[in-house]
Amino acid sequence: MLRLIKDRLEEYKESLKKRHSDFPLDRLLDLDEKRRKLIVELNNLRHEKNQIEEEIAEKTKSGNVQIDKEKLQKLDEKIKATEKELSQIETQINQLQLSMPNFVDPSVPEGTDESYNQVVRTWGEAGKTGPDHIEIGLKLDLIDIERAAKTSGARFYYLKRDLVRLNYALISYGLDFGLKKGYTLLQPPYMLRKAIVESAVDLSAFEEAIYKIENEDLYLLTTAEHAILGYHYDEIFDEKKLPLKYIGISPCFRREAGAHGRDTKGIFRVHVFEKVEQFIFSKPEDSWKYHEELIKNAEEFFQSLEIPYRVVNVCAGELGAPAAKKYDLEVWLPGQNKYREAVSCSNCLEWQSIRAKIRYKKGNESVYVHTLNSTLVATERALIAIMENNYLPDGRIRIPKPLIKYMNGQEYIEPQKS
Repeated sequence: MLRLIKDRLEEYKESLKKRHSDFPLDRLLDLDEKRRKLIVELNNLRHEKNQIEEEIAEKTKSGNVQIDKEKLQKLDEKIKATEKELSQIETQINQLQLSMPNFVDPSVPEGTDESYNQVVRTWGEAGKTGPDHIEIGLKLDLIDIERAAKTSGARFYYLKRDLVRLNYALISYGLDFGLKKGYTLLQPPYMLRKAIVESAVDLSAFEEAIYKIENEDLYLLTTAEHAILGYHYDEIFDEKKLPLKYIGISPCFRREAGAHGRDTKGIFRVHVFEKVEQFIFSKPEDSWKYHEELIKNAEEFFQSLEIPYRVVNVCAGELGAPAAKKYDLEVWLPGQNKYREAVSCSNCLEWQSIRAKIRYKKGNESVYVHTLNSTLVATERALIAIMENNYLPDGRIRIPKPLIKYMNGQEYIEPQKS
Protein backbone atom coordinates (compact mmCIF):
# COMPACT_ATOMS: atom_id res chain seq x y z
CA MET A 1 0.00 0.00 0.00
CA LEU A 2 2.88 2.37 0.79
CA ARG A 3 4.34 1.98 -2.70
CA LEU A 4 0.94 2.80 -4.22
CA ILE A 5 0.59 5.89 -2.04
CA LYS A 6 4.07 7.17 -2.90
CA ASP A 7 3.19 6.89 -6.60
CA ARG A 8 0.04 9.00 -5.99
CA LEU A 9 1.15 11.08 -3.03
CA GLU A 10 -0.72 14.32 -3.69
CA GLU A 11 -3.92 12.44 -4.45
CA TYR A 12 -3.57 10.51 -1.19
CA LYS A 13 -3.01 13.69 0.80
CA GLU A 14 -6.26 15.05 -0.65
CA SER A 15 -8.04 11.81 0.33
CA LEU A 16 -6.86 12.12 3.93
CA LYS A 17 -7.98 15.75 3.99
CA LYS A 18 -11.39 14.77 2.61
CA ARG A 19 -11.76 12.07 5.27
CA HIS A 20 -10.73 14.52 8.01
CA SER A 21 -8.23 11.81 8.93
CA ASP A 22 -5.39 12.35 11.38
CA PHE A 23 -3.35 9.50 9.90
CA PRO A 24 0.39 10.41 10.39
CA LEU A 25 1.45 10.25 6.76
CA ASP A 26 4.53 12.46 7.25
CA ARG A 27 5.78 10.16 10.00
CA LEU A 28 5.28 7.12 7.78
CA LEU A 29 7.18 8.73 4.89
CA ASP A 30 9.98 9.77 7.26
CA LEU A 31 10.27 6.21 8.60
CA ASP A 32 10.32 4.87 5.04
CA GLU A 33 13.17 7.26 4.18
CA LYS A 34 15.12 6.09 7.24
CA ARG A 35 14.47 2.47 6.29
CA ARG A 36 15.86 2.96 2.79
CA LYS A 37 19.00 4.66 4.15
CA LEU A 38 19.50 1.87 6.69
CA ILE A 39 19.15 -0.78 3.98
CA VAL A 40 21.89 0.94 1.96
CA GLU A 41 24.07 1.26 5.06
CA LEU A 42 23.52 -2.38 6.02
CA ASN A 43 24.37 -3.58 2.52
CA ASN A 44 27.59 -1.55 2.60
CA LEU A 45 28.55 -2.96 6.00
CA ARG A 46 27.90 -6.52 4.85
CA HIS A 47 29.91 -5.89 1.68
CA GLU A 48 32.79 -4.56 3.80
CA LYS A 49 32.63 -7.63 6.05
CA ASN A 50 32.65 -9.96 3.02
CA GLN A 51 35.77 -8.19 1.69
CA ILE A 52 37.57 -8.57 5.03
CA GLU A 53 36.64 -12.25 5.25
CA GLU A 54 37.93 -12.80 1.69
CA GLU A 55 41.20 -11.08 2.65
CA ILE A 56 41.48 -13.31 5.74
CA ALA A 57 40.95 -16.38 3.59
CA GLU A 58 43.72 -15.28 1.19
CA LYS A 59 46.13 -14.49 4.03
CA THR A 60 45.43 -17.86 5.64
CA LYS A 61 46.27 -19.63 2.37
CA SER A 62 49.60 -17.78 2.08
CA GLY A 63 50.50 -18.56 5.68
CA ASN A 64 50.04 -14.98 6.87
CA VAL A 65 47.66 -15.55 9.78
CA GLN A 66 47.76 -12.01 11.16
CA ILE A 67 44.05 -11.06 11.44
CA ASP A 68 42.55 -7.77 12.66
CA LYS A 69 39.99 -9.45 14.94
CA GLU A 70 39.08 -6.17 16.66
CA LYS A 71 38.08 -4.53 13.37
CA LEU A 72 35.97 -7.56 12.42
CA GLN A 73 34.33 -7.61 15.84
CA LYS A 74 33.40 -3.91 15.63
CA LEU A 75 32.00 -4.46 12.16
CA ASP A 76 29.86 -7.36 13.41
CA GLU A 77 28.55 -5.22 16.27
CA LYS A 78 27.70 -2.40 13.89
CA ILE A 79 25.86 -4.80 11.54
CA LYS A 80 23.81 -6.23 14.44
CA ALA A 81 22.94 -2.74 15.72
CA THR A 82 21.89 -1.62 12.23
CA GLU A 83 19.81 -4.79 11.73
CA LYS A 84 18.06 -4.16 15.05
CA GLU A 85 17.32 -0.53 14.18
CA LEU A 86 16.03 -1.55 10.75
CA SER A 87 13.79 -4.22 12.29
CA GLN A 88 12.31 -1.70 14.74
CA ILE A 89 11.60 0.79 11.96
CA GLU A 90 10.02 -1.90 9.76
CA THR A 91 7.75 -2.90 12.67
CA GLN A 92 6.64 0.72 13.06
CA ILE A 93 6.00 1.02 9.32
CA ASN A 94 3.98 -2.19 9.26
CA GLN A 95 1.87 -1.06 12.21
CA LEU A 96 1.17 2.29 10.56
CA GLN A 97 0.27 0.63 7.27
CA LEU A 98 -2.33 -1.50 9.07
CA SER A 99 -4.26 1.65 10.02
CA MET A 100 -3.75 3.44 6.71
CA PRO A 101 -7.09 4.54 5.14
CA ASN A 102 -7.89 3.87 1.50
CA PHE A 103 -8.03 6.46 -1.25
CA VAL A 104 -11.39 8.25 -1.48
CA ASP A 105 -13.14 8.21 -4.84
CA PRO A 106 -13.83 11.72 -6.28
CA SER A 107 -17.57 10.96 -6.40
CA VAL A 108 -17.75 10.66 -2.59
CA PRO A 109 -19.29 13.76 -0.94
CA GLU A 110 -17.33 15.71 1.65
CA GLY A 111 -18.56 15.78 5.24
CA THR A 112 -17.94 14.55 8.75
CA ASP A 113 -21.19 12.78 9.68
CA GLU A 114 -24.26 11.14 8.17
CA SER A 115 -26.03 14.49 7.69
CA TYR A 116 -23.65 15.03 4.74
CA ASN A 117 -24.60 11.75 3.04
CA GLN A 118 -25.95 12.33 -0.45
CA VAL A 119 -29.30 10.80 -1.41
CA VAL A 120 -28.85 9.02 -4.76
CA ARG A 121 -32.39 7.70 -5.26
CA THR A 122 -35.52 6.61 -3.38
CA TRP A 123 -38.01 3.82 -4.00
CA GLY A 124 -41.50 3.15 -2.64
CA GLU A 125 -43.84 5.25 -0.57
CA ALA A 126 -42.13 6.39 2.61
CA GLY A 127 -43.89 8.45 5.25
CA LYS A 128 -46.20 5.84 6.78
CA THR A 129 -46.13 5.88 10.58
CA GLY A 130 -47.30 3.31 13.10
CA PRO A 131 -46.27 1.12 16.02
CA ASP A 132 -42.65 0.05 16.22
CA HIS A 133 -41.43 -3.54 15.99
CA ILE A 134 -41.14 -3.85 19.76
CA GLU A 135 -44.82 -3.02 20.32
CA ILE A 136 -45.87 -5.30 17.45
CA GLY A 137 -43.55 -8.10 18.59
CA LEU A 138 -44.89 -8.02 22.16
CA LYS A 139 -48.51 -7.81 21.03
CA LEU A 140 -48.14 -10.85 18.75
CA ASP A 141 -45.75 -12.69 21.11
CA LEU A 142 -42.95 -12.74 18.51
CA ILE A 143 -40.05 -11.21 20.46
CA ASP A 144 -38.89 -11.63 24.05
CA ILE A 145 -36.22 -9.13 25.16
CA GLU A 146 -36.74 -9.47 28.92
CA ARG A 147 -35.94 -13.15 29.12
CA ALA A 148 -32.94 -12.65 26.79
CA ALA A 149 -31.65 -10.00 29.21
CA LYS A 150 -32.01 -12.55 32.01
CA THR A 151 -30.07 -15.24 30.15
CA SER A 152 -27.55 -13.15 28.21
CA GLY A 153 -27.71 -9.42 29.02
CA ALA A 154 -28.48 -6.35 26.97
CA ARG A 155 -28.78 -6.39 23.15
CA PHE A 156 -29.87 -10.02 22.99
CA TYR A 157 -33.30 -11.38 22.08
CA TYR A 158 -35.48 -14.41 21.58
CA LEU A 159 -37.38 -14.62 18.30
CA LYS A 160 -40.56 -16.66 18.67
CA ARG A 161 -43.18 -18.50 16.64
CA ASP A 162 -43.68 -17.30 13.07
CA LEU A 163 -40.95 -14.66 13.35
CA VAL A 164 -38.39 -17.48 13.59
CA ARG A 165 -39.80 -18.99 10.41
CA LEU A 166 -39.86 -15.59 8.70
CA ASN A 167 -36.21 -15.08 9.62
CA TYR A 168 -35.21 -18.34 7.93
CA ALA A 169 -37.51 -17.56 5.00
CA LEU A 170 -35.47 -14.38 4.42
CA ILE A 171 -32.23 -16.37 4.59
CA SER A 172 -33.48 -19.02 2.15
CA TYR A 173 -34.84 -16.39 -0.24
CA GLY A 174 -31.54 -14.46 -0.05
CA LEU A 175 -29.50 -17.56 -0.93
CA ASP A 176 -31.80 -18.49 -3.83
CA PHE A 177 -31.73 -14.87 -5.03
CA GLY A 178 -27.91 -14.87 -5.11
CA LEU A 179 -27.77 -18.29 -6.75
CA LYS A 180 -30.03 -17.09 -9.57
CA LYS A 181 -27.68 -14.13 -10.10
CA GLY A 182 -24.79 -16.56 -10.68
CA TYR A 183 -23.06 -16.18 -7.30
CA THR A 184 -21.38 -19.13 -5.57
CA LEU A 185 -22.80 -19.94 -2.13
CA LEU A 186 -20.44 -20.10 0.86
CA GLN A 187 -21.02 -20.87 4.51
CA PRO A 188 -17.73 -19.84 6.18
CA PRO A 189 -16.07 -20.66 9.50
CA TYR A 190 -17.45 -18.50 12.29
CA MET A 191 -13.99 -17.77 13.73
CA LEU A 192 -11.04 -16.17 11.95
CA ARG A 193 -7.32 -15.81 12.60
CA LYS A 194 -5.98 -12.34 13.35
CA ALA A 195 -4.08 -12.21 10.03
CA ILE A 196 -7.35 -12.61 8.12
CA VAL A 197 -9.20 -9.97 10.15
CA GLU A 198 -6.28 -7.54 9.72
CA SER A 199 -6.48 -8.11 5.97
CA ALA A 200 -10.13 -7.06 5.95
CA VAL A 201 -10.25 -4.10 8.36
CA ASP A 202 -8.21 -1.65 10.41
CA LEU A 203 -8.27 -3.83 13.52
CA SER A 204 -7.21 -0.97 15.81
CA ALA A 205 -10.40 0.91 14.86
CA PHE A 206 -12.53 -2.26 14.79
CA GLU A 207 -11.64 -3.64 18.22
CA GLU A 208 -14.75 -2.17 19.85
CA ALA A 209 -16.90 -4.21 17.48
CA ILE A 210 -15.19 -7.60 17.57
CA TYR A 211 -15.16 -10.50 20.04
CA LYS A 212 -11.74 -12.07 20.75
CA ILE A 213 -11.50 -15.74 21.74
CA GLU A 214 -9.50 -15.95 24.97
CA ASN A 215 -6.09 -17.65 24.67
CA GLU A 216 -6.62 -18.31 20.95
CA ASP A 217 -5.50 -16.56 17.75
CA LEU A 218 -9.16 -16.37 16.77
CA TYR A 219 -11.92 -13.76 16.53
CA LEU A 220 -15.65 -14.32 16.18
CA LEU A 221 -16.95 -13.43 12.72
CA THR A 222 -18.51 -9.96 12.41
CA THR A 223 -19.53 -10.48 8.78
CA ALA A 224 -19.08 -13.15 6.12
CA GLU A 225 -17.20 -10.53 4.08
CA HIS A 226 -14.02 -11.09 6.09
CA ALA A 227 -14.21 -14.87 5.79
CA ILE A 228 -14.81 -14.72 2.03
CA LEU A 229 -11.77 -12.47 1.63
CA GLY A 230 -9.77 -15.00 3.66
CA TYR A 231 -11.02 -17.85 1.46
CA HIS A 232 -8.50 -16.77 -1.21
CA TYR A 233 -5.77 -15.50 1.15
CA ASP A 234 -2.32 -15.49 -0.53
CA GLU A 235 -3.59 -16.84 -3.86
CA ILE A 236 -2.89 -15.88 -7.47
CA PHE A 237 -5.83 -16.23 -9.87
CA ASP A 238 -5.89 -16.99 -13.54
CA GLU A 239 -7.13 -13.76 -15.17
CA LYS A 240 -9.81 -15.73 -17.05
CA LYS A 241 -11.46 -16.77 -13.76
CA LEU A 242 -12.28 -13.19 -12.77
CA PRO A 243 -14.66 -11.97 -11.57
CA LEU A 244 -15.33 -14.37 -8.70
CA LYS A 245 -18.73 -13.75 -7.13
CA TYR A 246 -19.83 -15.17 -3.78
CA ILE A 247 -22.87 -15.13 -1.52
CA GLY A 248 -22.01 -15.89 2.11
CA ILE A 249 -24.39 -16.76 4.93
CA SER A 250 -23.36 -16.47 8.57
CA PRO A 251 -24.25 -15.18 11.98
CA CYS A 252 -22.54 -11.89 12.75
CA PHE A 253 -21.16 -11.27 16.25
CA ARG A 254 -20.78 -7.62 17.28
CA ARG A 255 -19.70 -6.24 20.65
CA GLU A 256 -21.29 -2.83 19.91
CA ALA A 257 -19.10 -1.42 22.68
CA GLY A 258 -19.04 1.99 21.02
CA ALA A 259 -22.84 2.18 20.72
CA HIS A 260 -23.80 3.07 24.30
CA GLY A 261 -27.27 4.62 24.36
CA ARG A 262 -27.92 3.97 20.65
CA ASP A 263 -30.81 1.69 19.63
CA THR A 264 -30.87 -0.07 22.99
CA LYS A 265 -34.47 -1.25 22.57
CA GLY A 266 -35.58 -4.08 20.33
CA ILE A 267 -33.55 -5.97 17.74
CA PHE A 268 -32.14 -3.19 15.54
CA ARG A 269 -28.63 -3.06 17.07
CA VAL A 270 -27.77 -6.38 18.71
CA HIS A 271 -24.80 -8.60 19.54
CA VAL A 272 -25.75 -11.43 17.15
CA PHE A 273 -27.70 -11.36 13.89
CA GLU A 274 -27.81 -13.24 10.59
CA LYS A 275 -26.67 -11.80 7.28
CA VAL A 276 -26.53 -12.85 3.64
CA GLU A 277 -23.48 -11.11 2.16
CA GLN A 278 -22.36 -10.47 -1.42
CA PHE A 279 -18.64 -10.39 -2.29
CA ILE A 280 -16.76 -9.94 -5.59
CA PHE A 281 -13.09 -10.29 -6.57
CA SER A 282 -12.61 -8.34 -9.80
CA LYS A 283 -10.04 -6.89 -12.16
CA PRO A 284 -9.32 -3.22 -11.30
CA GLU A 285 -10.86 -1.85 -14.47
CA ASP A 286 -14.19 -3.58 -13.70
CA SER A 287 -14.68 -2.83 -10.01
CA TRP A 288 -16.87 0.27 -10.34
CA LYS A 289 -19.20 -1.62 -12.64
CA TYR A 290 -19.56 -4.35 -10.02
CA HIS A 291 -20.05 -1.82 -7.24
CA GLU A 292 -23.19 -0.69 -9.07
CA GLU A 293 -24.21 -4.31 -9.64
CA LEU A 294 -24.04 -5.09 -5.93
CA ILE A 295 -26.21 -2.17 -4.83
CA LYS A 296 -28.70 -2.89 -7.63
CA ASN A 297 -28.97 -6.50 -6.39
CA ALA A 298 -29.79 -5.24 -2.88
CA GLU A 299 -32.33 -2.80 -4.30
CA GLU A 300 -34.01 -5.50 -6.36
CA PHE A 301 -34.20 -7.68 -3.24
CA PHE A 302 -35.91 -5.01 -1.14
CA GLN A 303 -38.17 -3.96 -4.01
CA SER A 304 -39.39 -7.57 -4.22
CA LEU A 305 -40.26 -7.34 -0.51
CA GLU A 306 -42.04 -4.02 -1.22
CA ILE A 307 -40.07 -2.20 1.47
CA PRO A 308 -39.61 1.57 0.83
CA TYR A 309 -35.97 2.64 0.86
CA ARG A 310 -33.43 5.20 -0.25
CA VAL A 311 -29.82 4.80 -1.39
CA VAL A 312 -27.25 7.26 -0.05
CA ASN A 313 -23.67 7.97 -1.11
CA VAL A 314 -21.85 7.95 2.25
CA CYS A 315 -19.71 11.03 2.94
CA ALA A 316 -15.92 10.73 3.26
CA GLY A 317 -15.87 11.32 7.02
CA GLU A 318 -18.16 8.33 7.58
CA LEU A 319 -16.19 5.87 5.42
CA GLY A 320 -14.33 3.11 7.19
CA ALA A 321 -10.64 2.74 6.36
CA PRO A 322 -11.08 -0.04 3.71
CA ALA A 323 -13.73 1.66 1.55
CA ALA A 324 -13.01 4.04 -1.32
CA LYS A 325 -16.75 4.56 -1.74
CA LYS A 326 -19.80 3.20 0.05
CA TYR A 327 -23.50 3.16 -0.63
CA ASP A 328 -25.97 2.59 2.19
CA LEU A 329 -29.48 1.35 1.49
CA GLU A 330 -31.75 2.74 4.20
CA VAL A 331 -35.22 1.25 4.72
CA TRP A 332 -38.21 3.28 5.89
CA LEU A 333 -39.27 2.34 9.43
CA PRO A 334 -42.77 3.63 10.33
CA GLY A 335 -42.16 2.99 14.04
CA GLN A 336 -39.18 5.37 14.03
CA ASN A 337 -40.61 7.68 11.34
CA LYS A 338 -37.29 7.73 9.49
CA TYR A 339 -34.93 5.84 7.21
CA ARG A 340 -32.42 3.48 8.85
CA GLU A 341 -29.45 1.62 7.40
CA ALA A 342 -30.11 -1.96 6.25
CA VAL A 343 -27.38 -2.48 3.61
CA SER A 344 -23.77 -1.31 3.20
CA CYS A 345 -22.09 -1.67 -0.19
CA SER A 346 -18.37 -0.86 -0.55
CA ASN A 347 -15.65 -0.84 -3.18
CA CYS A 348 -12.35 -1.42 -1.36
CA LEU A 349 -10.17 -1.27 -4.49
CA GLU A 350 -6.87 -3.10 -3.71
CA TRP A 351 -6.81 -2.10 -0.01
CA GLN A 352 -7.81 -5.57 1.20
CA SER A 353 -6.09 -7.60 -1.50
CA ILE A 354 -2.67 -6.04 -0.81
CA ARG A 355 -2.97 -7.10 2.83
CA ALA A 356 -4.37 -10.52 1.93
CA LYS A 357 -1.85 -11.00 -0.93
CA ILE A 358 -4.56 -11.82 -3.49
CA ARG A 359 -3.46 -11.24 -7.08
CA TYR A 360 -4.04 -12.40 -10.64
CA LYS A 361 -1.67 -13.11 -13.51
CA LYS A 362 -1.75 -10.48 -16.24
CA GLY A 363 0.86 -11.53 -18.78
CA ASN A 364 4.13 -11.82 -16.87
CA GLU A 365 3.12 -9.62 -13.95
CA SER A 366 0.99 -10.15 -10.83
CA VAL A 367 -1.74 -7.54 -10.29
CA TYR A 368 -3.74 -7.04 -7.11
CA VAL A 369 -7.46 -7.70 -7.53
CA HIS A 370 -10.13 -5.27 -6.36
CA THR A 371 -12.54 -6.47 -3.67
CA LEU A 372 -16.15 -5.41 -3.26
CA ASN A 373 -18.75 -6.30 -0.67
CA SER A 374 -22.39 -5.62 0.02
CA THR A 375 -25.08 -6.81 2.35
CA LEU A 376 -27.90 -8.52 0.51
CA VAL A 377 -30.01 -8.81 3.65
CA ALA A 378 -29.30 -8.50 7.37
CA THR A 379 -32.34 -10.46 8.44
CA GLU A 380 -33.14 -8.91 11.83
CA ARG A 381 -33.28 -5.42 10.32
CA ALA A 382 -35.33 -6.74 7.41
CA LEU A 383 -37.72 -8.33 9.92
CA ILE A 384 -38.18 -4.93 11.58
CA ALA A 385 -38.95 -3.33 8.20
CA ILE A 386 -41.47 -6.07 7.32
CA MET A 387 -43.19 -5.94 10.72
CA GLU A 388 -43.56 -2.15 10.72
CA ASN A 389 -44.41 -1.61 7.03
CA ASN A 390 -46.75 -4.61 6.73
CA TYR A 391 -48.61 -4.29 10.04
CA LEU A 392 -52.35 -4.16 9.36
CA PRO A 393 -55.15 -2.42 11.30
CA ASP A 394 -56.59 -5.83 12.31
CA GLY A 395 -53.32 -6.74 14.07
CA ARG A 396 -51.90 -9.09 11.43
CA ILE A 397 -48.54 -8.83 9.60
CA ARG A 398 -48.66 -9.36 5.85
CA ILE A 399 -45.89 -11.66 4.65
CA PRO A 400 -44.11 -10.36 1.48
CA LYS A 401 -44.99 -12.40 -1.61
CA PRO A 402 -41.51 -13.87 -2.32
CA LEU A 403 -41.39 -15.29 1.23
CA ILE A 404 -44.78 -17.02 1.17
CA LYS A 405 -43.44 -20.18 -0.47
CA TYR A 406 -40.76 -20.42 2.23
CA MET A 407 -43.57 -20.13 4.82
CA ASN A 408 -45.45 -23.12 3.36
CA GLY A 409 -48.03 -20.85 1.73
CA GLN A 410 -48.74 -18.77 4.84
CA GLU A 411 -49.69 -15.20 3.89
CA TYR A 412 -50.10 -13.53 7.30
CA ILE A 413 -48.71 -13.71 10.81
CA GLU A 414 -51.82 -13.79 12.99
CA PRO A 415 -52.31 -12.55 16.55
CA GLN A 416 -52.25 -15.34 19.11
CA LYS A 417 -55.64 -16.62 20.18
CA SER A 418 -56.38 -16.46 23.91
